[in-house]
Amino acid sequence: MLSLPLRSLLAQKIFHRTALRCVHVTSKHASEDEPKKKFDTFPISRYPLPKIETLPQSIQDRISEADEKTGFVPNVMTSYAHRPKEFEAFFNYYDVLMQKETGNLSKADREMIVVATSSYNSCLYCVVSHSALYRIFSKNPIVADQVATCWEAAAITDRERAILELAMAVCKSEEISQHYFDNLAKHGLDAEDAWDIAAISAFFSMSNRMAHFMNMRPNEEFHLMGRVPKTKSKPAK
Repeated sequence: MLSLPLRSLLAQKIFHRTALRCVHVTSKHASEDEPKKKFDTFPISRYPLPKIETLPQSIQDRISEADEKTGFVPNVMTSYAHRPKEFEAFFNYYDVLMQKETGNLSKADREMIVVATSSYNSCLYCVVSHSALYRIFSKNPIVADQVATCWEAAAITDRERAILELAMAVCKSEEISQHYFDNLAKHGLDAEDAWDIAAISAFFSMSNRMAHFMNMRPNEEFHLMGRVPKTKSKPAK
């Protein structure tokens, strides 16, 4: 039996565009007295989106946790839920790479890699969603926008540039020479950090291609994250 929060989580609005089905997942945090205009009317994925009660409990719990934390359900979750086993594999590896607490890369460093890689691969979803996280962790929305547009011209540090040089070489499948390791070492980054950089770039290059294939659309909430103060939900009366 689903709890009321999970029932609310899957409040769905169905519409058709170019013969594709879109399920709009409404967060339980949405205010009923403040209707929100939806600007992007494309389906969030070209594949059908499952009902939450048909998914394994672990996936239901993860979706609910994301909604509790951010106030909405990222469309990458609903999209990958079309294939539950791949959902589990994708987000397990995501956590290993992006939630890692060892090594010398900060959360901002990791998101910067994702943004630059995704920009090169022209991934709308990942550029928008991870630029939001990069803005939050770096506390520098201007540089985050620059990296999303053209990292080579961005006002980043020499350390960050060394990180992105390796990340982009991996993204482009270029030759990986000792030069990259030596350059990282100048900024206190070792071979294990280089592995992390490469793994993040490689993983998100795959993610970019799958998002492109699915025609995945970013949640509109991502666009303002890290730009404007987070609005607090109204207390229940």
